[in-house]
Amino acid sequence: MSRFALIGHPVAGSLSPRLFAAAYGGRYAYDLIEGADFEASWRRFLDGYDGINVTAPFKQAAFRRVDRLSETARLCGAVNLVVKGPSGLSGYNTDVDGVALSVQEAGVAVSRALVVGCGGAGRAAAVAALQLGCAVTVLNRTPSRAEELGAALGCGVAPLSHLADAVRAADLVVYTVPMTLEGMDSVDLSGKVVLEANYKTPCLASAPRCTYISGLRWLLYQAVTGYQLFTGETPNLYRMSCAVV
Repeated sequence: MSRFALIGHPVAGSLSPRLFAAAYGGRYAYDLIEGADFEASWRRFLDGYDGINVTAPFKQAAFRRVDRLSETARLCGAVNLVVKGPSGLSGYNTDVDGVALSVQEAGVAVSRALVVGCGGAGRAAAVAALQLGCAVTVLNRTPSRAEELGAALGCGVAPLSHLADAVRAADLVVYTVPMTLEGMDSVDLSGKVVLEANYKTPCLASAPRCTYISGLRWLLYQAVTGYQLFTGETPNLYRMSCAVV
C-alpha cells in the first residue's frame, strides 16, 4: 500500500493527517516524521514513503534535492511536496494553488494585490496573485527582502512606512506575517479581499467590512492539489472541508 508523510520541525499537532484521512477515507497511510535533522527525515522518506509534504524549515532543502521542479516550485524557490516516480523525484509548491483557489472561491474579482511579508508564504502568495492576473506589490519589514522578491518576480515594492497607501491601492491583501505590523491595526480594509496565512492566531479576522479568507482555506486547497499529485485520485473536498472547520 502507498505510504505518505509530512516532514518538518515541529510537526506535532499538524492538521495534515486529519486532512489526508478525510481525503481518502483512511485508505492510505500518512505519518508525521518529526525531527530537526533534514537529512534524517529525508532518508526516512527515501526508504519508506511514496511521497511527502514538506513544511518549515525544510522547503528550501527539499528544493535542492529533487530531480524535477514544477514551474511554481521553481518560481517560489521552495518545495512543499515531493512525489517519487519512475524517473526520480518531482518537487511541487502547492501553496501557490492554495492561495489562488482560496481567492477564486471567494468569488470576488481582484486585479491589484498587496502581499505583506516576503518569506516562503509571501513568495508563494505573490506567484499565485500573478497567476490570477493581478498587478502585485510586495511589502516587508526588511526592505531588502522585498526588493529581492520584487526583482525576481517583476512585482512592485512598497516600504513599510507606506503600508496604508499600499493597502488602499489594492483590492486583494495577502497577509503572511504572524504578527500585527506597526500601523496595521489602523488600516482600513473595507471592501478588500483579505487572505491571512496564520489561521492559529490570526491578526485580521475581526477586520470589518472586508471579505476575509482564513488561512484554513489556503491549507485546505494546497492539500487538495497535493494529495491528487500523490495518488492520482481526486480527494473528497467536502470531507476535507469538514476536517478543518
